[in-house]
Amino acid sequence: MSMTVRQAARRTKVAQPPHFDNTGATGSLHAVAMPPGAHLPAVNVGVRDGDKVEGMKKGFYTIMAAQFFSSLADNALLIAAIALLTELNSPQWMTPLLKLFFVLSYVVLAAFVGAFADSRPKGKVMLITNAIKIVGCSIMMFGLHPLLAYGIVGFGAAAYSPAKYGILTELLPPERLVAANGWIEGLTVGSIILGTVVGGALISVHVSTILLRFDLPYFDTGINTPAEAAMVVIMFFYVIAAIFNLFIPDTGARYPQQEKNPIKLIAEFGDCFIALWRDKLGQISLAVTTLFWGVGATLQFIVLKWAEKSLGLNLSQGALLQAVVAVGVAVGAIAAAARIPLRKSLSVLPFGVAMGATVMLMAFYTKATIPAVTLDVLGLHMPLYMGIAYVFLMIVGAMSGYFVVPMNALLQHRGHVLLSAGHSIAVQNFNENVSVLLMLCLYALLIKLNVPIGFVIVALGLFICATMLLVMRLHKHNVKVYDSLAMIGEDKHH
Repeated sequence: MSMTVRQAARRTKVAQPPHFDNTGATGSLHAVAMPPGAHLPAVNVGVRDGDKVEGMKKGFYTIMAAQFFSSLADNALLIAAIALLTELNSPQWMTPLLKLFFVLSYVVLAAFVGAFADSRPKGKVMLITNAIKIVGCSIMMFGLHPLLAYGIVGFGAAAYSPAKYGILTELLPPERLVAANGWIEGLTVGSIILGTVVGGALISVHVSTILLRFDLPYFDTGINTPAEAAMVVIMFFYVIAAIFNLFIPDTGARYPQQEKNPIKLIAEFGDCFIALWRDKLGQISLAVTTLFWGVGATLQFIVLKWAEKSLGLNLSQGALLQAVVAVGVAVGAIAAAARIPLRKSLSVLPFGVAMGATVMLMAFYTKATIPAVTLDVLGLHMPLYMGIAYVFLMIVGAMSGYFVVPMNALLQHRGHVLLSAGHSIAVQNFNENVSVLLMLCLYALLIKLNVPIGFVIVALGLFICATMLLVMRLHKHNVKVYDSLAMIGEDKHH
């Protein structure tokens, strides 16, 4: 299908490569930390006229630290917000709407956040958007309804994401993106683990009692419940993230001046959206990551409900199960980073089908199906049914991490080739979070209708399997007709 002259001109503007300015004090690039034993060719990125490249390790570590603390705070705040809804006697169907309000900004602002991320150095973008998260946490603590306040935190996260992932494509050549994504996703999952554990601990009776004993000035009239006390601590994690944001180096990447007219930005975003979905590699990786994030967000709440109904756990204990899934994702992500090069990224698609089949097994597992046996693990006493649940959820997480990290790296690569760092991540976020919105709305409806959690889990597993089989069939067709694999690793379009 031919493009109009207006579309072609807009596409040309979007696809222009960044200009690298190496004259600034922070314009040097640093080497990414690699897994032990990994050997990748040294490639100069963003270098002109024989300029010498310095290692980029320091800058990458700073990015990882900023992402870790910001994500940790996001996930701890989710648990605190769920506890606050409970304190307010809110209906159960409102709980998954927290995540819905969080990701709404990813969809509504998709046409604008990419341009914002490309309009200035990514470190400054991350600092500004982290400050928005601090505002959201503060006003939740002082009385704004949790859904609205967590939505403001999501507003900051939506603008944060294109900068966080976009900077990787500015720093690294294509063959290092899987490894870099493995480290970033592994660390992000680590922050999810710690965030859910910290959130669960902060709202527990023991810790919240200690926190509420502190007599803090100007907090006297506002901090009266465990959830509110937890938010005071969570604020400090956002502040730590902001401090690391200050030290993220400027990569030297400069893009053409970004469009400011909202109508033109939306039209430009539409062109980027179509370009990525028409690309024979982009459509496969985008379909997989879109499915994964919708499923992941829903599974986060399903695990809490399953823990309550099938294992008899409370919210604080259920948060630990979320952390166990996240441990598995981290293991799978790191394994993919060490074992899967970008050119082999599509070989992991069958793991998506296996993950869907495994998820369905959750529906048939309860504490009543396992003998009342107690395990002694490192001096800790644990019921056998909990030990099995931990192993099972870790396997689910590992499979999901192993197949989504290569897909994420491939999508970033194709987006960078066709578009620009910020615009491609914005398109990715839009698709993924539309999936999150739709699946969370459906889950909230099922909970409101009192559909048994076992039925919900089986339906989710079948949906994952069917979707992944369709994606694999489309990929097979693309390889046969278009030789799509030959496009992996190609240079950016000029």
